[in-house]
Amino acid sequence: MENKKNMRIKYLLLGLLGVAALTLLDQWTKSLAVQYLAGTDGKDLIPGVLRLQYLENRGMAFGLFQDKQIFFYIMTILIVPVLVWLYCRLPMRKRFLPLHILDIVIIAGALGNFIDRVRLKYVVDFIYFELIDFPIFNVADIYVTVGVFVLFLLIFFAYKEEDFAFLSKKKEERAND
Repeated sequence: MENKKNMRIKYLLLGLLGVAALTLLDQWTKSLAVQYLAGTDGKDLIPGVLRLQYLENRGMAFGLFQDKQIFFYIMTILIVPVLVWLYCRLPMRKRFLPLHILDIVIIAGALGNFIDRVRLKYVVDFIYFELIDFPIFNVADIYVTVGVFVLFLLIFFAYKEEDFAFLSKKKEERAND
């Protein structure tokens, strides 16, 4: 029992460390974008394909929800605790490691953009796929988009319904996980 408790604490600490590291990486890349790209025409990495271009995004992708910061605050405040709860409920077995990692990545992405919205009232975006004229985005957006996409792939193709029985088990039954 004590070993499981120590293992649970280790998982929680590793999760917290992962979220902190990924969030710091996102914030660092945004600070570099502000330092080197703001006030410039941007920089081509691969001309006509990939460009670094500074943008202050007051909405979300495709121009949706412009200047609706309260919407983003509420969504983050609702979604992040659910993700933390899920992380804490996930069994500490190798089979669930991908879900633990994806949870960490998605939380970090949500927090990275939340920090910008609270601090700046906009999100710093700077990665632009010019080839397909895709909306300018940032590292936190990559975390959320790729994390959610892979999560859905895993849920639909790698896991079975019974793999998620832990979500409905009572705490006493979970002690056997």
